Amino acid sequence: MIRRLFLSLWLVITLAGVLFTASPQTQAAEVEIVEAHLENSDEGYRLASTFHVELNRSLEDAIQRGIPLYFTTEVEIRRPRWYWFDERTVFASQTIRISYNVLTRQYRAAINNSNLQQGFNSLEDAMSLVRRPGRWVVAPPGALQPGETYVVGLRMGLDLAQLPKPFQVNALNNSDWRLSSDWRYFHFRAGGK
Repeated sequence: MIRRLFLSLWLVITLAGVLFTASPQTQAAEVEIVEAHLENSDEGYRLASTFHVELNRSLEDAIQRGIPLYFTTEVEIRRPRWYWFDERTVFASQTIRISYNVLTRQYRAAINNSNLQQGFNSLEDAMSLVRRPGRWVVAPPGALQPGETYVVGLRMGLDLAQLPKPFQVNALNNSDWRLSSDWRYFHFRAGGK
């Protein structure tokens, strides 16, 4: 009797292990910074960037159910100093909200602090605004000293703090909702206009 119990327990554990390893894994969400540079313009210093963003099935399902996703890009410009910590000259952020309207079956993309709001027929089209955002002013014209070299840091990710409150708890405890790039740094020499 005990032998049969151990045999059936071993069989259950073995089958569970086979099913667990044979089940398809959820594709991990990821963000990668493909390109980033600053441009000097009459309005100030503009960031031009391109991202590779892949949503996993959980995030796609959330959008389909009407939960908006917020993608925040952060830019930090520091001036290196040999005698002390680097001086943080500029910090700017921009958030793009992607949502889905079930009634109209349209995706909407909106940029914070802007009147830009655009409708799309597919999620892939809406995500193009996240992947290739427009050049936006991160520093006013006089913020950087001409001739100085600055270190520019950039990262982008899903902003969980802007999700509806009931989803924040689930998102914080679920790795499917962790979507962020690492900081990417590059040097920029400020020029005069």
